[in-house]
Amino acid sequence: MSRSERTVGGTVAFACPPEVAFDYLVDPHRRPEWQSSLAAVEQVVGEPGPGQRWIDVTRPGLRPAMETTTYERAHRWSERGTWRAVRATLDLTLTPTAAGCDVAFGFRISGPGPLRPLGLLLSAVSVLPVRADLRRAARNCA
Repeated sequence: MSRSERTVGGTVAFACPPEVAFDYLVDPHRRPEWQSSLAAVEQVVGEPGPGQRWIDVTRPGLRPAMETTTYERAHRWSERGTWRAVRATLDLTLTPTAAGCDVAFGFRISGPGPLRPLGLLLSAVSVLPVRADLRRAARNCA
């Protein structure tokens, strides 16, 4: 991975067990409830698990094709989104705590050629909205 494809992220505390948080976060149908950039999710293909696919309908009007790439229930989940030449990944790792669980997230936007430097900038400015979305999800799960 090049410097321009570095992952950024953080951690959000959830006041629910990892199984509850995981099932809520990975269900594409529930994503518009907590992900502020989504207007809807369409064309969900498959059950939750590796290879599940769907289309995010974003409020700006972009329609990235999404796919679950990692699915380890109640522990780890990853998705990859592709829109034209731009690729975004989101990795979630859930760790049990006395109060519920911590959800660590890693986020990366990348693209070829002149889009590479822009990817790091877009990743960095996306950390706060992704954290806010996960905090909304944590409130919904509590």
